[in-house]
Amino acid sequence: MHLVVDIGNTDIVCGFYTSEGWQVHLRTPTHQPWTAIRLEHWIQKELAEKGFEAVTVESVLISSVVPPVLIQIQKGLEHWVGFPVKIMGPDLYKSLPVEVVSPDEIGADLVANSVYAHHHYDAEVLIVDFGTALTFTLVDQTGKMQGVSIAPGLKTAVKSLFSQTAQLPEVPLEMPVSALGFDTVSAIQSGILWGYVGMVKEMIARVKAERKVEVKVIATGGLSSILTPLEQYFDEVNKLITLEGLRIIAQL
Repeated sequence: MHLVVDIGNTDIVCGFYTSEGWQVHLRTPTHQPWTAIRLEHWIQKELAEKGFEAVTVESVLISSVVPPVLIQIQKGLEHWVGFPVKIMGPDLYKSLPVEVVSPDEIGADLVANSVYAHHHYDAEVLIVDFGTALTFTLVDQTGKMQGVSIAPGLKTAVKSLFSQTAQLPEVPLEMPVSALGFDTVSAIQSGILWGYVGMVKEMIARVKAERKVEVKVIATGGLSSILTPLEQYFDEVNKLITLEGLRIIAQL
């Protein structure tokens, strides 16, 4: 069994795989009072509940955009598996099939997304990642990352509006049927969700216009399926793109 871990701003996702494919995925909120022992107990409990009580892990690769959490997760995993784990970072990027832009700054998850895109498509690919942040990453046909655009994610926008206003509630992320709402909840939903539909469409159009070549567009992230009016603009919607990219990197 092999393990890849994606530590995001909202969730930690663990993917266990063998030569036969993915075996099990685990997910938990990122921001907890983590200790190495807490991590070890959590992962053992989750695996046991899913019928994987006796697991031998041969390799571990971690991607993280939350440095303070990474330290405890790394310690816990190393104690559990009994050997040093690998961390996504600039030293590792040198051996990848993609040319990483600003390797000391770019999020490891965006690198993993780019590796997946370059591995699966013989074209320029724009990866739209609907996470805590909404990111657009372009990797060209040669594997060179051409640039990134970052905006607040859907949940981030809703929470910001809720926390910065006195009378507006936090609302569920459900696509409204109308561009205009008829009460407070539907008004917020229409403004944010239809607004994000427009932003994503505009970003896709601008990137394609600037590149002047065929650009494949793929979507990932936990919220990638909410904006249903965008489905026709994506060549692929896959919530596991980041984990798949990490798996490809680990196998390299």
